[in-house]
Amino acid sequence: MFDTKIAIVVREDLAVWQKLNVTAFLTSGIVGLDGELLGERYEDAAGNLYTPLAIQPMIVLSADEKTINSVYRRALERSARLSLYIEDMFKTGHDAANRAVVRQYEPDEMKVVGLALREDRKTVDKITKGAKMHP
Repeated sequence: MFDTKIAIVVREDLAVWQKLNVTAFLTSGIVGLDGELLGERYEDAAGNLYTPLAIQPMIVLSADEKTINSVYRRALERSARLSLYIEDMFKTGHDAANRAVVRQYEPDEMKVVGLALREDRKTVDKITKGAKMHP
């Protein structure tokens, strides 16, 4: 149904609250990149309105540290548009601090704990090779 695929990859050794936090932040990055990803507002039978949701399914994958680093490297090699979350971002409290902490590292120095991307299906499959469906 869709030519593209959205994949979110989180490092498997994170605490549950960290996985949820990382997934939420990464999703906002993907949706923020393309406003057309949002559908129309929802409305229940009583007329209550709810915010729009993404029109496309997202897959959440899990990977160990070595695999997520490989996924990250492949994403960079293919110039994929991606959202990134690194370990040091857990110590910050706002967006400017998050951007500042990322800016401190070269790509091969990053302790990646999560990333998300939306590209054509085959490219996403190649980039995320080795990651598994999150349990």
